[in-house]
Parts: sequence; structure tokens; C-alpha cells
Amino acid sequence: MIHYVTITSQGQITIPVSLRRKYSFTKASKAILMEEKDQLILKPETDILSLQGIFKTKKKIPFRKVRQAFEEALARGEA
Repeated sequence: MIHYVTITSQGQITIPVSLRRKYSFTKASKAILMEEKDQLILKPETDILSLQGIFKTKKKIPFRKVRQAFEEALARGEA
């Protein structure tokens, strides 16, 4: 299916509602935009913040410390 979008003067596009619903995009959603050959590819991406609290543990670790460690691992290419 083809969807036509308009690019605003600020370089923004609106994703059609049918696609937002299909791929569960919300206001706070993150996505990856990739260029392959002559195409732009938009893929939904899970934000690390949305994973907060999914693991149960008795050990308390400040979330900021966890996020900082994750971002450092990303910068080193380990995650």
C-alpha cells in the first residue's frame, strides 16, 4: 500500500493513522530512520525507558545508574 505524506518546512512528516496504529506508534514512540540504496526505511524502536520495571528483583538499583551504564555500553558498541 502506498501512503502519500507532506514534508513540512521544518522537515517533519505525519505518519498516517492506519500505520501509527498498525505499528503502535504513540506521541512518545521512537523510531529508526535508515537509508538503503535509494530508499528511506522507518522502523519502530523500543525506548529503553519503556522497559523500566519489567524485571522483578529485590535488589534496588537507581534507574539513572542503569540507564547511564546502558548508554555507555551503547557508546562502546557493546549493546
